[in-house]
Amino acid sequence: MRRRISVVLVALAGAIGTCLPATDRGKVIAQDHGYTPADIENGARLYQSTCSGCHGPAGDEIPGVELARGQFRRGTSDTDLIAIVKTGIPGTAMPPHAFSDQEAAQVVGYLRNMTVVRTGIGTTVLRGVGDPARGRTLFEGKGQCTTCHRVYGRGPRLAPDLTEVGLTRPLPELRDALLDPSATMRPGNRPFSVVTADGRTVSGRLLNQDSFSIQMLDSSERLVSVQKRNVREQGFISTSPMPSYRDTLTVEEVDDLVGYLVSLKGFNP
Repeated sequence: MRRRISVVLVALAGAIGTCLPATDRGKVIAQDHGYTPADIENGARLYQSTCSGCHGPAGDEIPGVELARGQFRRGTSDTDLIAIVKTGIPGTAMPPHAFSDQEAAQVVGYLRNMTVVRTGIGTTVLRGVGDPARGRTLFEGKGQCTTCHRVYGRGPRLAPDLTEVGLTRPLPELRDALLDPSATMRPGNRPFSVVTADGRTVSGRLLNQDSFSIQMLDSSERLVSVQKRNVREQGFISTSPMPSYRDTLTVEEVDDLVGYLVSLKGFNP
């Protein structure tokens, strides 16, 4: 029922916005945060054509500014950000832009939702987000994600910590990781394997290596140090140890799990 009410409210806010003069629509969007997929998509196009040259496609090209994480040097409210987008920042490299209030608000809407938009394409993927509460239940239960992943200081260290995954990975990438983990595995997350001279195989997360030894966290979460003089083979593994949920979760369950992962932004609500 809560989701249905939210959808009605967002639709109503959009209908009200279209009835207002162009100079007022941006204020309504900014005040209510009622960004529609169309707003965000248009904001993505404006950002890529006008802003990405300095800020970069992911919003992290300027030191100290990470737009996708909501880290701004000046202004925190949407009203502040809309003003900055339009007028620029005097005395800095941030120029003014000939955007209407509506267009500036759409850019801000995109900035607020960068982590759920496929970078560089400008196509919103909000429709695939399910219920975070149900997703958490799946994460801790049927999905058995807590057997490997750590969230908010709880869980093992066998797989990447997901406490900030909603900030660091776009929504489409999160969905793809659930359905085809090997295809979306980032280089820093690849498991490492060592075969010793006596034929013993040790696999897990590579922590460190120097000229003499390799330190790993094995599949039992034990710290293992192997002397390189005793290593016959070593290297990263291209196949992810994470199972695919393509055949074990329904489409709705995948949506819910994605909804939970997107909600993980580094602070425990």
